[in-house]
Amino acid sequence: MLAERLEFFIPKLMDVMKPWQWLAYLFFWSLFVTVIDRHDLESWSEFMISFTIRMVQNTLCIMPALFIVDYLRPILRRTSIIKASVYVLAILMMTSTVSMILVLLVMINIGWVDYDLQGFILEVIFDLMVTAGFTLAFLLYFLGRYREMHALQQSFERKLKAQNDMIKARITPHFLFNTINTLVSLIETNPARASQLLQHASALFRASFNGAREISFEEEIALCEHYLAIEYSRLSNKLYVQWQLPDEDVMYDMVITALTLQSILERMMLSVVEMTTEAIYIDITVIWHHHRVIITINIQLPKKTLMINHDLRQHMNFYVQAERLQTYFGQSAEIKSQVTNTQIVTVIDYPLQDVSL
Repeated sequence: MLAERLEFFIPKLMDVMKPWQWLAYLFFWSLFVTVIDRHDLESWSEFMISFTIRMVQNTLCIMPALFIVDYLRPILRRTSIIKASVYVLAILMMTSTVSMILVLLVMINIGWVDYDLQGFILEVIFDLMVTAGFTLAFLLYFLGRYREMHALQQSFERKLKAQNDMIKARITPHFLFNTINTLVSLIETNPARASQLLQHASALFRASFNGAREISFEEEIALCEHYLAIEYSRLSNKLYVQWQLPDEDVMYDMVITALTLQSILERMMLSVVEMTTEAIYIDITVIWHHHRVIITINIQLPKKTLMINHDLRQHMNFYVQAERLQTYFGQSAEIKSQVTNTQIVTVIDYPLQDVSL
């Protein structure tokens, strides 16, 4: 757990603020130090020169410190948060001392400052103390932000786990009992078929207990095939599924949340296929275009069997799967179903950048 927290802590140290916020931080830091030291300044021109020097010095302090922290990230990742903060403070104080010495030497060489050893040392010590104070204030601000983000991350994880448990509780018992009954009937009549069915069930249940996660689209299709292979054993005379998938090269780069498509197919089996004795045709089309994946599931409803549209609409609500997609792919991800007298059309739509571009 500590390693995961630090894996989250160290990168966020680098991007907790936007570029304009870093500039504002440097500006007010330099202005604060210049105002404190204003008793040695006799005119506004000297004030502006001192302020500019402070901006240069603070920039020379911050930029190398950030690069050093980023370079030492593997080492800091293995330490506690407090120790990592101490290291960051020490690095900033070191870079501040070096940058201040360099700036003072340049000012002495060009004649802006008269050399005085005691004043030189006091100036470096004063700058070091101010740097330590600003760094501590920044770290306290960041640690507060980190705790908020970490708490939010834990909340998302708990929510995902609860949603995953909800899906398991809904689909596992019914599907498990049907699978067991099918296996029992096949063990005596067709042991080879029973063995294949058991392998399909094993792969599917192993994936269902791995929790909510992002997997390749090929893996999700394989899980759907495992599920459909089991259902074909019971519904072979009335279930027909046709896939229209992208090329293998395209599918290689595609990802989706585990069991999203499979759980939707299972809901359709329970709500439609098992409610009729007529053949059911399911067409599944997958398109990846303009950085969005669109999966269309079209079910042709039987003409002779009466199905109440209102009840079907209630069963075609996939808000749990949609929330899981939104957690991984953003709020624009959605799952919509349209139920008519002749068909059910369900569309899974979520953004996915093409990593090959």
